[in-house]
Amino acid sequence: MSESGITSRNRNWKLIAGIGVAATLAAAVIGFLIYSSVCPCDRTPGGFLLGERADDPVQDWSFANDVPLCQLQIYDGIRPHSVNLNCMSTPDGNLYLSCSVCTLKYWAGKVDEDEPGVMRLDGVTYPVTINRVQNQSEMQRAWRARVEKLQVHGGGPYNPVPELDAERPDHWWTFHVESRT
Repeated sequence: MSESGITSRNRNWKLIAGIGVAATLAAAVIGFLIYSSVCPCDRTPGGFLLGERADDPVQDWSFANDVPLCQLQIYDGIRPHSVNLNCMSTPDGNLYLSCSVCTLKYWAGKVDEDEPGVMRLDGVTYPVTINRVQNQSEMQRAWRARVEKLQVHGGGPYNPVPELDAERPDHWWTFHVESRT
């Protein structure tokens, strides 16, 4: 076989391999975008939170108590990671996220101080900053807001309705959410 025939075969093989790699990457990106448009679903995390973007920063999050679940998107490196969460607003309009047995939750370990994220409530996305709360009195205010909200929106095996006098368990964490531009 001539040298030009071998070179031609190598070129063809490289072209076919390149097309295969490009097609695989395109399929992965399209698949991830479709997955992002559907999930997070129940307890399965998702990717990007899509939806109409809020025009203005939120000062009073009390409308969050009218939504059964909120969705949070954070980044793990360059990969978006979104989850369904209980969120609740205190009477003064502050928004908190609820996290039971949080040491076992993947997303919670990725939240650093002033973590940027996106919240989605009723199809609208809000750019936010998230911080874990460790102040006991602030945690108690968030817990009381959670108990009150779940009287209306609780139920089911993963989100039971707590007693009105339910005590906050030691394994429960909360995160304060602030709107950003």
